[in-house]
Amino acid sequence: MMTASFYDTKPYDREHLLAAPGADRVAWRFHEFRLNAETAATAAGADSVCAFVNDALDRPCLEVLAAHGVRHVALRCAGFNNVDLAAADACGIAITRVPAYSPHAVAEHTVALLLTLNRRIHRAHNRVREFNFSLAGLVGFDLHGKTVGIVGTGKIGRCAAAIFRGFGCRVVAHDPYPDDIWAAECGIAYLPLPDLLEAADVVSLHLPLTPESHHLLDTATLNRMKPGAYLINTSRGKLIDTGALLDCLKSGRLGGVCLDVYEEEEGIFFEDHSDRGLDDDDLARLLGFPNVLVTSHQAFLTREALGEIARVTVGNILAAARRDWLPGTLLTT
Repeated sequence: MMTASFYDTKPYDREHLLAAPGADRVAWRFHEFRLNAETAATAAGADSVCAFVNDALDRPCLEVLAAHGVRHVALRCAGFNNVDLAAADACGIAITRVPAYSPHAVAEHTVALLLTLNRRIHRAHNRVREFNFSLAGLVGFDLHGKTVGIVGTGKIGRCAAAIFRGFGCRVVAHDPYPDDIWAAECGIAYLPLPDLLEAADVVSLHLPLTPESHHLLDTATLNRMKPGAYLINTSRGKLIDTGALLDCLKSGRLGGVCLDVYEEEEGIFFEDHSDRGLDDDDLARLLGFPNVLVTSHQAFLTREALGEIARVTVGNILAAARRDWLPGTLLTT
């Protein structure tokens, strides 16, 4: 039996992981703390480690893992921007991930955020619980007939596009690698990013974080957006320059902002800070705007997605015991 150290464990992780096929063939070590250079020594004796989006798999961390005999990192997420792949290769550590656990989960959360903020459902809910049934300040707009810009047309972006088309929206898209066949079949036009930002009533981000996409939306690009437009990000926080976003909100240029991710979410999201407040002034300022809605990186959090994440993660760990992985190779099984 092989051993795996599992980091940043939450109750829903453990529940779905232990129910996955083949999980009984792994000796699990569950840790509630995150994996980084300071905690990596706790993996001593493990064949694999299992990490999540806010674990810091930089060179120092990977070197400690390698020194303690770890040869495989199983990411239980699609993104891998938190991993130094060159260092993994140098350390002889293979990296696997879960490339497509449930695009529907993230796409549906994207639309749920927009509907909630646009129709002020969160504010209405709080009002009626206090027996205030006034409708003042709750006016939204029809999605039908609006233009939605999808930035990134991978699996999640395509699911989101299909949902918005179901609402009767005109959908335009931007992607550095456009799929013209899909776009033609769905009646969707690809546009350069500046043109999309100028045309869209709603802009929704569905792309990975890479050096090229870091701060894709900064002062210049945010100011290209249509006045009063809504912005949604359920991908990675660093796609948006938070300082530039705050300036746009203060100027009143944006109609609304929906965020399931945040640029500096590490150490904040997935944790309960209700008894001590926030040390992050920018996030506190974002939460103070009435036209901003933030959730804590929960777009993936459905039973179906958790089950698929667990199934693929366990499969990757078991496969690591059977195969000679290429060191540092990012595998997408």
